[in-house]
Amino acid sequence: MSLFHLILLALIQGLTEFLPISSSAHLILLPSLTGLQDQGRLLDVAVHIGTLGAVILYFREDAGRAFVGLFHLAAGRHRTPQARLALLLSVATVPVVLFGLFLELSGIADSLRSVAVIGWAMLIFGLVLYWTDRKEASGKSHTDWTLREAVILGLWQALALIPGTSRSGAAISGARVMGYSREDSARIAMLMSIPAILASGTYLALGVVADADYAAAKDAAIAAGLAFVAALLALSLMMRLLKTVSFTPYVIYRVILGVGLLWIAYG
Repeated sequence: MSLFHLILLALIQGLTEFLPISSSAHLILLPSLTGLQDQGRLLDVAVHIGTLGAVILYFREDAGRAFVGLFHLAAGRHRTPQARLALLLSVATVPVVLFGLFLELSGIADSLRSVAVIGWAMLIFGLVLYWTDRKEASGKSHTDWTLREAVILGLWQALALIPGTSRSGAAISGARVMGYSREDSARIAMLMSIPAILASGTYLALGVVADADYAAAKDAAIAAGLAFVAALLALSLMMRLLKTVSFTPYVIYRVILGVGLLWIAYG
């Protein structure tokens, strides 16, 4: 694969994974609308690894606490803050794993990879993001979320398996409905993305990594590194902007893209 294609793929994945505009939709649309070669599962795994590294690095303190919490849970120490965080993230990941398996095993997943589905999801969930972002924050902190909220947010995140929805956008919308501030909603959504990306990346890796040759592995390494840098920059920018800017710019982008895709699909 050409270096230009690798850069384009990595930038799309890196910039869109954590912004509420759906990375899966953009990756599907890249070959569909440009005629470029489909990147294949190996490169999907690579860019997922790159974005996973970015979110772990950016939220390294929280990620470290969750990692330690896994050992606390295994040792039966369920009441520590670390164990609580690890438990909440684990619970929030269950719906997306179960729904993802259902879509894959039923064959529905392939039928969702259409321009029309992406267009409708972009438009509808963009408006949902706008509506939820109008909610007033109740003063709750990102450390206050409960087991019940983890289940509900996990269901919101599972909706993102519909291409065009956006994992971060869905989780942020759910957290905003619960009364969390924009920053805390984004923080919860980003932490939830760590096990979710790890689960999806592991699934994608099954059966493809072992068959990769040197050239494919080299392309994957380049794509992972570029996606890491792009994701880290996008994540840093979004978290800074949320101190003063709402999610409206992302909503406008989603609506414009959604309407354009529907025009292409039905025009």
